[in-house]
Amino acid sequence: MDPLHKFRYSLITLIVLIGSGTAGYMAIEGWTTIEALYMTIITLSTIGFREVHSLSFEGRVFTILLIIFGAGTIAYTIGTLIQFMVEGQLRTLLGRKKVEKQISRLHSHYIVCGYGRIGRLICRDFRAKPVPFIVIEQDRELCNQMEDSGLLHVCGDATQDEVLLQAGIDKAKGLITAVTSDSANVFITLTGRELNRDMFILARASDESSELKLKRAGANKVISPYIIGASRMANAVLRPSVVDFIDIATGSENLELQIEEIKITAGSVLAGQALIDADVSKNLGIIIVGINKGNGQPIFNPGPETCMESGDILITLGKPPAIKNMELIASGQTRHG
Repeated sequence: MDPLHKFRYSLITLIVLIGSGTAGYMAIEGWTTIEALYMTIITLSTIGFREVHSLSFEGRVFTILLIIFGAGTIAYTIGTLIQFMVEGQLRTLLGRKKVEKQISRLHSHYIVCGYGRIGRLICRDFRAKPVPFIVIEQDRELCNQMEDSGLLHVCGDATQDEVLLQAGIDKAKGLITAVTSDSANVFITLTGRELNRDMFILARASDESSELKLKRAGANKVISPYIIGASRMANAVLRPSVVDFIDIATGSENLELQIEEIKITAGSVLAGQALIDADVSKNLGIIIVGINKGNGQPIFNPGPETCMESGDILITLGKPPAIKNMELIASGQTRHG
């Protein structure tokens, strides 16, 4: 039985025993309620104070039985209380140590600040990818929810340096600040950029006027959920087929079609090849929608003579198995057949 349930059971038993003892003395000796309760308490606790009144023969027999049953009940209650406290503390301590050990192993991970409606959806998609990430949240109830679901998290204020360091910001690949307050997002962005100059920072903005402030604070990209939501609703009416296609291509649960970005590494056979020579469309069933060469201007619908280079990011469209095969080739783990 769970220690908490055992303690509750023993506590209820003790209360019933005290009530029974009080009622017994009142019935046998004819004492008042306070006299009977007092006698029951000093008997069960084995303190040994003098009797309230002289006991009759029946009262003495009842007292003997009360001591026998009461001593065992009290010992059991104290034992379960100690077990509950010790096991609870040990479980909390060991659980936290395990989480801290997992956090210390994180590298090139993402830090999500805020586990509200936006943060929860981000975590869902990160888990589906999967992508290594950790959440920072100061609401204790939300922290308990993450603990129950097995999410790595730090319970604290993301604007504090020590909390960000505890989440491994010095080794993080990116920071997503999605708290509801724009001022807090600015402060988190500013602090995060100071602690890690190289990571990618994505910030949420509720107000359009906050976008410039967030970029000045060091955010690489700023997104307003309200603007995106409004644009998506309008497009769902004006361009429903386009919206449906994007939903199919970007849905993590989709098994038919997937759009993905794939980075070409130095060891890949694709590095230095033109699209026409690699012919990934014919051999792998992949469509190259665009190429990001890192100059801030992606090439959309690249021509057949476009050369793929190390560090390029390919925007690809295809079936999940083909995308997976393409990722292996682009990373140099397998050769293009």
